[in-house]
Parts: sequence; structure tokens; C-alpha cells
Amino acid sequence: MNTFNREQCEIAFAAWDNCRGNYNAIKDLIPTNYVFDFDAEQINWMKTENKCTEFCAQIGIYENKMVAVLCPMDEGGHKKEVQDYPYSFLAELKEDLNLVETEEYTLVKNAVLSKDLKTVDNSSDMFWPIANKPMMEQDKAIEAIESWRNDAMIWFYRECTEFQGARIFRQFYVPAENLNPPKAGLSHMVCSFGLKFSQVYQRVLPTLIFISFYTTGLEGSENGVSVEKISNTYDWSNACPPICQFT
Repeated sequence: MNTFNREQCEIAFAAWDNCRGNYNAIKDLIPTNYVFDFDAEQINWMKTENKCTEFCAQIGIYENKMVAVLCPMDEGGHKKEVQDYPYSFLAELKEDLNLVETEEYTLVKNAVLSKDLKTVDNSSDMFWPIANKPMMEQDKAIEAIESWRNDAMIWFYRECTEFQGARIFRQFYVPAENLNPPKAGLSHMVCSFGLKFSQVYQRVLPTLIFISFYTTGLEGSENGVSVEKISNTYDWSNACPPICQFT
């Protein structure tokens, strides 16, 4: 498992903090088609160490490369101090990015016959799928990822020239539920940047989108009568700044 010790983390975080207002440096650091990739061992470590409903993915620079460091949090929403922290460098994809969304519907048909075997009622109801994970609709995920690829440098340029990098993210707070994929056999999780519009802030904000990969393909539910929506794509990651709900 790739890990940094606390000293390496501090060096990486300080380097990104010093770089955030420098557009030319950012342009060289962040190819917009690159992603982070966390293996199953790193994800399982986070599931064990994290005690909060969210965990932190903190951004840094180490050996002239952007890096995301997984930081567990305690019950009070503060970062836990541990010996080593899993990390992933921003790098080119090793394989095609497969986004999967499976929706299952249940059709219930009701028929009632009277005592003399005449039809009294004959109706049907369709039960629509319900998402039981903090998933992201596939179309929205694709839109956010493509927006990052096409417009991220424009976003960085404005943030650097107009706001001196003060509004550029230091870290992301991610729902811990993202660490619980919908099926067994997780091999790794790809983490892509995205851009999406925030109604609250009335501006475009970056996000992290987690896509899970398995040793076998993602299929529908084994229970044919369940009403479920299954996806390998998760969002809801809040950039800090502006959304710094934890200290």
C-alpha cells in the first residue's frame, strides 16, 4: 500500500498551498484527463480507520506531482492522526473509464375474482428504482468529468487572476458511504475531478467523482423482485474552500 508519513504529508500540503495562486505552475501540474487511483487495500484501510460520516481527501504536491492523500476522521469530524496515510498521484488512466448504472423496476399485477369467479379488480403498479447509496446519475457524472477536461484550465485561470487562488480547493470532504461499493470483489477506485454548478454559491465548483472497479463486471441485483438502483459512480464530494464544515 502506498503511504506517506506525517512529515511527507505536511510537505505535500504546504507545496500545494503555496502553488494555488500560480496559474502557470497549476497548468503544468494538472493534465485535465488525469485521475487518482486508489487500490482495494487503501479503500479498506480507510473504511477501518474512518469514524465519521465523511472522510477527507487532501490535495498536495510531492516530487513535482499532484497527489491526493486519504485522511480518516474521528467521531467529532476532525482529522485523525495516524502513522501513515494512503495516497495516489494524479496520473493517466490505465484503462477505459467504465461508468455503469443499473435500474431495476418491479411490476406488480393485482387481480381479484369474486366468489362466482367474476373479475372484480384487475390493475397493475410500477415501482420505480430507489437509490440506496450516495450515487451520482451517470449522465451528470459524464457531464461533470467532461466539463473538467474541457474547462478546468479556464476555471483555474480565473481563480488565479481574480482571486489569487484563495478559492481554489485544498481538500475535499467525501461521504464515507462512497467507500462501500454495491457488490463484492472491489479491485480499485478511480477518482476523477469534475466541475458542476452550485445553486447555493451560484458558481461552478470542483468535485471528486469516485468510480469503482471490480474483478468481475457490475451487474444488476441478484434478487429479481427488488426495486433498486445500482451504480459504480459516486459524487457528493465537497471542495474546501468553500465548503469547510470541519476544522
